[in-house]
Amino acid sequence: MSADPLPLAQALIRRPSVTPADAGAQDVLAEALTQLGFTVERLRFGAIDNLFARIGTAAPHVCFAGHTDVVPPGAGAWRDDPFGGVVRDGVLYGRGACDMKGAIAAFVAAASDRITAGPLKGSISLLITGDEEGEAVDGTARVLEWMAAHGQVPDFCLVGEPTNPARLGEVIKIGRRGSLTARITVHGTQGHVAYPHRTDNPVHRLVAALAALTALPLDAGSEWFEPSTLQVTTVDVGNPTANLVPARAEAALNIRFNDRHSGAALTAWLRAALARYAERAEVAVSISGESFLTTPGPLVETLRRAVAAATGVEPRLDTGGGTSDARFIARYCPVAEFGLVGATMHQVDERVPVAELRALAGAYRAVLEAFGV
Repeated sequence: MSADPLPLAQALIRRPSVTPADAGAQDVLAEALTQLGFTVERLRFGAIDNLFARIGTAAPHVCFAGHTDVVPPGAGAWRDDPFGGVVRDGVLYGRGACDMKGAIAAFVAAASDRITAGPLKGSISLLITGDEEGEAVDGTARVLEWMAAHGQVPDFCLVGEPTNPARLGEVIKIGRRGSLTARITVHGTQGHVAYPHRTDNPVHRLVAALAALTALPLDAGSEWFEPSTLQVTTVDVGNPTANLVPARAEAALNIRFNDRHSGAALTAWLRAALARYAERAEVAVSISGESFLTTPGPLVETLRRAVAAATGVEPRLDTGGGTSDARFIARYCPVAEFGLVGATMHQVDERVPVAELRALAGAYRAVLEAFGV
């Protein structure tokens, strides 16, 4: 590598860009990209800073997507300043080191090497948001709308989320499950526990409904996805009195669902199931993303071969984990995810070995070459 991702990774970490604050992180990135010849568009939607940058005009157009926002350092004691970007014993420490300022720096280093090597055959772009760790309302989804309106939709997009459990090159994600959150309120009739015939206990109805919802698996999985799961996350009554039947009971649950379901179908199933136990019930549903899959084929195989050649590890294709901004990108173009080892993301003393960071830059360079950029 002629370009080292470490200095840029350190500079990005030293900007405390805790969602939704940018703290100058995208200024640092924009300056680095401008120096390489990228045309940089700063896109602010609501209170969120976003960035789109591109060099080249021809196809193939390969885009790298990521986020400069990070979660807070947390309550634990860090050995060093979480925004110090300290390197100790060959390891870079700091919030965002692996999720995912390190990956952004690695991609910029890879792009720098490719640009230095000679004229581009295609185009390289970056889609960077400051709203991935937050509500994800004014971030990637809004930038994609802008990209579509301005003729900037890529042929392939690679998201730099940390995908590897223990070793660089282990996993490429080609899809993600959808996520549905439901907040349930069951209304009853309040009264004295000694006269239950005068009451309608909403707790009994809610508990029965939740038992039915959790009794059977949603499915047995599909070709590329593990089984969908339903988890009750809270049950709340807030009744401080032992001899009072409450007037209402509430609960929340989350469903991580595969490609056998849609958010709309699951919502209808929830409402119908609840209605069997509680006529006076309300269900408020939010769907943060549908499941998606980039079907294995020539593009995924090109990515897989490039990663294997660069890392010496044969990656497996996977769809596990939580949601990512790839769920928005999948609506516009083929997308996959590959980044650093994620063992310390969101933890105290988040870190990445410098050698791994440089190896990721090499892998990204191999991807650009494999796609013929």
